[in-house]
Parts: sequence; C-alpha cells; structure tokens
Amino acid sequence: MEYKRKYPLFSACGLNCGLCPRYYTDGDSRCPGCGGEGFSEKHCSCSILPCIQRKGLEYCYLCDEFPCKKYDKWDKDSFITHQNMMKDFEKAKTIGISAYKKELNEKIKILEDLLANYNDGRRKSFYCITVNLLELSDVKYVLNQIKKETKSDNLTIKEKSSIAVKLFETLAKEKNIILKLRK
Repeated sequence: MEYKRKYPLFSACGLNCGLCPRYYTDGDSRCPGCGGEGFSEKHCSCSILPCIQRKGLEYCYLCDEFPCKKYDKWDKDSFITHQNMMKDFEKAKTIGISAYKKELNEKIKILEDLLANYNDGRRKSFYCITVNLLELSDVKYVLNQIKKETKSDNLTIKEKSSIAVKLFETLAKEKNIILKLRK
C-alpha cells in the first residue's frame, strides 16, 4: 500500500529529504522523499511509518515516547546526514512545523541554486550535506560571498565550484562542523 504525505521533504523520522542527494538523482535510485510518489516501493522496510500511522502522528517528535529505541541505531549516516535530526525536531517543536518547513524550503531553494550554478559535476553530495548541517543564516551569508566572488563571466564552472567549496569549508571550520557523512 502506497504511503503518501503532504510534505515529503521533511521525513517523519526527522531527516531533511529535500536536502538529500538521492532526492536530486535522476533514474531508478531517486528517492521521492518521505511519503512522496513511489516512496513505499523504495523504502518498504521503514519501521517508523507504521508506528506513527498507528498513533495518528505526522512526525515522531509528536509522540509521547519520543525518542524511542528506534533512534538508538541511527548513529551513522547513509545518503543524508542524521547528525541534525534531533536538533531539527527540537527546532520544529520550538518554532512550529510551519516555520520549520518555511526554513527548509529556503534551504532547498539555495541548494537548487548551488546545484544549478556551482556544481562542477562532483559536488552534489557536498552541497546537500553543507546546506543540511549549516544554519540557514550561515548558508545565506556564504551564498552571498560566493555570488560576489564569482561575478566574473570569465570563470569556469570548476572555478566557481572551487570558490564555493572553499568558502563553505572555511565557515564550517569556524563553526567546528565537519562537512562529511559519518561512516
């Protein structure tokens, strides 16, 4: 049975699906986000969805038992980073789910801009992880720097990508954030 959610870009378990490299993949391995079209075919073994459906919830953080033992196993990353799941759920609780979705939508637009204009063909995962792990204000700040430093029409996409990566890495280092998946 197909499971559908109104907003598949923020998963029931707290992942930012709209910032995942698999969401931006063409072909059979593309993930439609949590509860997106075809989700049940791709993620038929998800243990979270039956639980929240049974409880009539949209997100795990709304459950009285959150965080439950299902979260104990998520100390490693896969395609999308799990590092900010709890922090993102806390933010959604604090500012409200509508405000969180608005912020996530802004991050998604920035990611799409980075992928369209600063990806040399090898940076999709880097930009997805970066936009996911950094605060929106930091991502906006770096994007403005990138646009200033890449104004020249003489720069290749590879040069633009290199500038963008260096600027993000510099800020991440200042914030003690490692822009890599944990393996």
